[in-house]
Amino acid sequence: MKNILVVEDSPVNMELTVCLLEYDGYNVSKAMDGEQALLLLKKKDFSLILLDIQLPGMDGLELLRLIRNMERIKDIPVIALTANTMAGDKERFLAAGCNGYIAKPFDTHEFSEIVASFL
Repeated sequence: MKNILVVEDSPVNMELTVCLLEYDGYNVSKAMDGEQALLLLKKKDFSLILLDIQLPGMDGLELLRLIRNMERIKDIPVIALTANTMAGDKERFLAAGCNGYIAKPFDTHEFSEIVASFL
């Protein structure tokens, strides 16, 4: 079973995301901010990270930079999971090192297909 880390500060968005992932048969770990995410990434191996860009404290792009600079975890695919849907946001997140992009609110079927495509 694949382990997925969801980094999301909104309880509602976290619950929906976790429910969808668990329904699809994945093991899910949750982090409400970048610091929690880093602690989990040090303890456990993940196949995928779903990363909200607008996080309290350390934002998602800062966390992404840290992940990409850590040898053990730098190659884990990261999907930006964000409400930032302005023109150019997707390209900016991909250029920053994200492997994929899912805009919130998202279509649940499309969400599952995108996640599966990275595993």
